Amino acid sequence: MRKKRLNAILSVIRESEIENQEMLLAELKKLGFEVTQATISRDIKELKLEKKAENGISRYVKGGAALAPVSADFFKQAVISVDYALNTAVLKCYPGWAGAACAAFDRMNFPRVVGTIAGDDTVFVLARAEKDAKEIYEKILGLL
Repeated sequence: MRKKRLNAILSVIRESEIENQEMLLAELKKLGFEVTQATISRDIKELKLEKKAENGISRYVKGGAALAPVSADFFKQAVISVDYALNTAVLKCYPGWAGAACAAFDRMNFPRVVGTIAGDDTVFVLARAEKDAKEIYEKILGLL
């Protein structure tokens, strides 16, 4: 049950903007988990969740979500362009650099990302909806 709850927490913070433990507790109860605030607090520590402020909203993210400066510089050097279609964002990279760019992207912990896959020079980012892919596109474009 604990492992299912921890996975549910990661899913909830990935899909929703969870600002505090009370919001997380409410979302878990909707999913059928009857837990206390103390349990949630321990889970947050175990999962190494951090608060990240974005657009004036502080939300939980998986620890290490921000890119280290070296990774941010590498990401800017590796990615040539970004575009999106429907719910998929596409990063074009220099040949051989897509895997590392994909790993750097994953560390950014974008909400509402279903998954990523990298080839030799292309990274596909599958988002939950078109508006999410557009948001990813705009944020990556701002990084380049």
